[in-house]
Amino acid sequence: MKIILYYTTIFYLFALAACTSSNSGDNSAQDADGGKKPKVAIAGIAIESSTFSPALSYEDAFRKSVGEEMYKNYPFLKEDGPHLKRAEWYPAMYASAIPGGAVPRETYESLVSQILEKLKQNLPYDGLYLDIHGAMSVVGLDDPEGDFITRVREVVGMETLISTSMDLHGNVTERLAKNSDLITCFRMAPHEDRYETKERAVNNLLTRLEDGTGRPAYKAWIPVPILLPGEQTSTRVEPAKSLYDKVDPATKQEGVIDASIWIGYAWADEPRNHAVVMTYGDDKEAVVSAAEELAESFWAVRDEFDFVAPTATLEEALDKAIASDKVPFMISDSGDNPTAGGAGDVTWTITEILKRPEFKKADGPSLIYASIPGPDFVAKAEEIGVGGEIDATAGADVDNRFAPPVRLKGTIEAIEHGDRSAETVVVVKVGSAHVIVTKKRKPYHYIKDFTDVGLNPKETDIVVVKIGYLVPELYDMRADWIMALTPGGVDQYLERLEYKRIKRPMYPFAKDMETPDLSAKLIPLSNEN
Repeated sequence: MKIILYYTTIFYLFALAACTSSNSGDNSAQDADGGKKPKVAIAGIAIESSTFSPALSYEDAFRKSVGEEMYKNYPFLKEDGPHLKRAEWYPAMYASAIPGGAVPRETYESLVSQILEKLKQNLPYDGLYLDIHGAMSVVGLDDPEGDFITRVREVVGMETLISTSMDLHGNVTERLAKNSDLITCFRMAPHEDRYETKERAVNNLLTRLEDGTGRPAYKAWIPVPILLPGEQTSTRVEPAKSLYDKVDPATKQEGVIDASIWIGYAWADEPRNHAVVMTYGDDKEAVVSAAEELAESFWAVRDEFDFVAPTATLEEALDKAIASDKVPFMISDSGDNPTAGGAGDVTWTITEILKRPEFKKADGPSLIYASIPGPDFVAKAEEIGVGGEIDATAGADVDNRFAPPVRLKGTIEAIEHGDRSAETVVVVKVGSAHVIVTKKRKPYHYIKDFTDVGLNPKETDIVVVKIGYLVPELYDMRADWIMALTPGGVDQYLERLEYKRIKRPMYPFAKDMETPDLSAKLIPLSNEN
């Protein structure tokens, strides 16, 4: 009996020890080989928002993915992908919105609170992948991303390694740089390397956790007093192409882990809005040297930046398009580009187009205008139905500074329900122009966006899109292209905007400014005071 009691006691003590160990705050689970996997969380908020637009981006503008549904945002975390099995993943929440106006403080606080509460549920973590854009503007709050990461730090603690990925049009303050242990951004504009960048951020994090090296020893940060729109800094053309070609070689130096150049976001009037170069790694001299070389290269070509396409007034652009025999001739309605933060409902361009006599007759040059939001117009079109005649107004509900709602009198040619972003899309033919009206604002990036509503942009004489530089599908489709410098919340002609809070001197507002100090500042590590 004593023997049975002895073995029963021993078994109980082992079971108790195992249970205690599993709940003692050990950050790591075991992999299939019995080794420990790092415990890694994922969270983020992503939006690009203009302070020059009267629009506001409320919570319903954000698409939230929570828990395991977040995996769809990261193809490299697929079941058969290279990284899923390298860690125990704890996806919290990712909130993203198409670019727009500033975020109200209440919306920001709500989103941050939701993310922090979800992060608290699975503490502690070895690492956190923070997926942000970097150009979020919040009413009454400077440096929202810096505030966000600071509050994340307060929850996850100082020992958690944070790897941050960003858009190259984001802004990096010292606070954001300090609280990020590893930080990187896109190297292409348009952002064809979006997922490659996010994967690099994750791989860098996992590697430092797996090999036990932890946070890099040095982070170099250099503010560069240049503020330019993405349409003048596209990596498709020089000098940005060659400038960004220098980034990857910089990371190949011994002691340098990663390097990045942020162009910054041009349409927010905040002190943090300017270009930044950052590098990080374990060799102080190499990290500092790489950062300074990139910053000096950037400054050296400042006068060479120009628009990625020919530019003109809208009148000049239309004259050229009408006279051209190239199909499709594409015009970027750039000043109200919703993918850069414009309200998306400025009616000035479509109003001017419909004034042109060339488009007043049904047999005039074929034209597609994409697009203008008009929920009341859409509702009326649904009542009338396809084939019916409509006479109603659309647009300028948010931004009516340049033109009032546009009157569209024509034939309803299509009504498409179920678009996940615009909800309902209507095509109305006015003269020879097909105008796309959406229930909610919608960027037009893909050929399928047009063909879904019965339009064939490849065989249309003129296609006008609210966009800046053309995204890949539209760029590949164009026969010719011009960028119209139209008014709006993301006006490409920056000198027309009334900046009051940016740091000065700033290029190009002070073209003759003296060469700034481009020496690197070493940013304290996240766990240092």
